[in-house]
Amino acid sequence: MNIREKILVVEDEKSISHFISTILNNNGYEAMQARSGTEALSMISSHCPDLIILDLGLPDMDGTEILQNLRSWSSLPVVVVSARSHEQDKVDALDLGADDYLTKPFGTDELLARVRTAIRHTRTASGNDEIARNGTYTVRDLTIDYNKHQVLMRGENVHLTLSEFRIVALLGKYAGKVLTYDFIIKELWGPRASGDNQILRVNMANIRRKIEKNPAEPEYLFTEVGVGYRMLEGD
Repeated sequence: MNIREKILVVEDEKSISHFISTILNNNGYEAMQARSGTEALSMISSHCPDLIILDLGLPDMDGTEILQNLRSWSSLPVVVVSARSHEQDKVDALDLGADDYLTKPFGTDELLARVRTAIRHTRTASGNDEIARNGTYTVRDLTIDYNKHQVLMRGENVHLTLSEFRIVALLGKYAGKVLTYDFIIKELWGPRASGDNQILRVNMANIRRKIEKNPAEPEYLFTEVGVGYRMLEGD
């Protein structure tokens, strides 16, 4: 299964939104569109995109409000695309947590380069040097390929679902560290997600059946009872 990174395009001008989405879809991404701030916040929570392209001039709120809301709970990468060209506008957006700022009009190649850079920065933020350099994390027989969205055991794709891959990918970024149930749920399903761990436990059980020799005695994905999960740390 080829899992494509999801990008939410928050832009109220239909022609521009369509233009950006077409560029993304033609270059290996899955574009989604929101035409207002309210719709964007709802889609961030329900669809959990991998990156947001954000216009600041929205009909119901300023894009900076979305940035402030998002940064209160997530490090999800955001590339601002705006007609506002004053230096202070750029400084304000970057200070609020935007990863990059692109002024309209812009070229296709520049947009794609900014998107690639923002996604790459999310890999370096975890402090995992291997992921930052190669786009992979390897420990023993397990390899997480962040570019191809695959998990391999002894070189063979174990065919995780999208939700399963996102869980393993997140644990891989913080290998060796315990991630709480609440942290994982909010990172993957948004701030409005239920605090119920059941969906996470079901996914983890399925992941272990695909990865572990003996799911009852895991070698790679450990449960810290009552707290969360931890990925085996590499050498």
